[in-house]
Amino acid sequence: MKAWKMEKELMEKAVPRLLTEEEQTWNMIEPLEKAEDERIKLWWYSEVPGSGAPERLIIAAIQSMENRGYKVEDAEKLIEPGLKAFNEHDMPALHRISGQIFNLLNRAEIDEVSPYWQYKAYTSWVQLKEAAAFPESTPVDLASTRYAEQVYAGWLAQIIGGAIGTAMEGYTTEKLKETFGKVDAYVRPPNTINDDITYELAFLKAFEEKGLSVEAGDIADQWLALIPFGWSAEDIALRNLKLGIYPPDSGRLHNPFSEWIGAQMRGAVCGMVVPGNAMEAARLAWLDGSISHANNGILGEVFNAVLTARSFVTSDMRLLLEDVVDMMPQDAEYTSVVRFALNQCQRTNEWESAWRPCEEKYQRYNWIHAYPNAAAQVVALWFGENDFNETMNIIALAGQDVDCNAAQIGTMLGIARGLDAIEPKWREPIGNRLDTYVRSMKKMTITGLAEWTVEVVQRVARMD
Repeated sequence: MKAWKMEKELMEKAVPRLLTEEEQTWNMIEPLEKAEDERIKLWWYSEVPGSGAPERLIIAAIQSMENRGYKVEDAEKLIEPGLKAFNEHDMPALHRISGQIFNLLNRAEIDEVSPYWQYKAYTSWVQLKEAAAFPESTPVDLASTRYAEQVYAGWLAQIIGGAIGTAMEGYTTEKLKETFGKVDAYVRPPNTINDDITYELAFLKAFEEKGLSVEAGDIADQWLALIPFGWSAEDIALRNLKLGIYPPDSGRLHNPFSEWIGAQMRGAVCGMVVPGNAMEAARLAWLDGSISHANNGILGEVFNAVLTARSFVTSDMRLLLEDVVDMMPQDAEYTSVVRFALNQCQRTNEWESAWRPCEEKYQRYNWIHAYPNAAAQVVALWFGENDFNETMNIIALAGQDVDCNAAQIGTMLGIARGLDAIEPKWREPIGNRLDTYVRSMKKMTITGLAEWTVEVVQRVARMD
């Protein structure tokens, strides 16, 4: 039936009635207003759920747009009035100033002297495919016990890494070292609640339904179906999706966080489902990343996806890093970041001596931006020397967005080195239970997730 006919019929069947005061819905206005007020306050100050680190997302949005080569001086002028309104609980002013800031960011002019524009922007998979140097796929026996064990070890290591990092994210190396010294065990009892895996589960569901023919829109549909809320880039992407704005526009429109870590933190699953195949992992990562990110933000997911896919067939993390950095498009700013970090590693024998120049070089970037976190991953993988304990210690003390970084490189180590590389002190406190906030997947097991992954990959391979 036509929409207009349905609405006409609805109105024609409606019988006037007088509502009592209790039946009227005006009383919903106050809780809705309160919810909107609380939401806008979170933009001006919040604390990371797992670590208590402070965040000021709207100021970080301005920071991020400057990182992306735009003039932000007019938006910066509104920071102090905004903080004043926040501190004085002046909600009319806070809503108004917040909107003004985003309006200025959406209309910001290009800063032609910014180094951002010295690099090539990647806007499509075809463009990336032509510029990258992906090797031929290395076959992996998907029916083998070894593949199933690698997948399980990868997921387990990812969840362990997330649990390690959730308690520590959002702080500097200096403060983490002062507080914890060496991280050779969980700093508190671990749990598995984390936003990182949320998006990987949505990808896996879409991949289960569509296989290698999956499109970005298919994954976006699973976001809508399964994910109740997001933060920074993913929050804006979800809002765009709910308005019918699908990828790639969902990732790049009105999204100052499109080069933050949100895509980079979910690349591992794209490598898990196509083991040994760097190009296919990169393609899937590009599709997935385009939902919420653009350009260098997507390249961060590509980087981790390729590292993960190749970890099935390369057990030495240093060789893996060198190969994958060489595969990336060499005229992208993202590649300059991981290349810089790799060069620092190759010049010294100690991880802090490699990390400190990275920390200084990328100090203008927010701790949730892809760049400082990509550099931290490189340093930890290089100096971890294939040892899970040492790698987790380094990535934890490097700071930044620790849970995302530890989870991703933990996956690679779990796949490459196997379950025996992960000592009981990490495995036993985690157990087998996996709690998420994904609709229909809130109570899972790690073994169940691994088995699901293997079943999906094997079925897709038979279809192909």
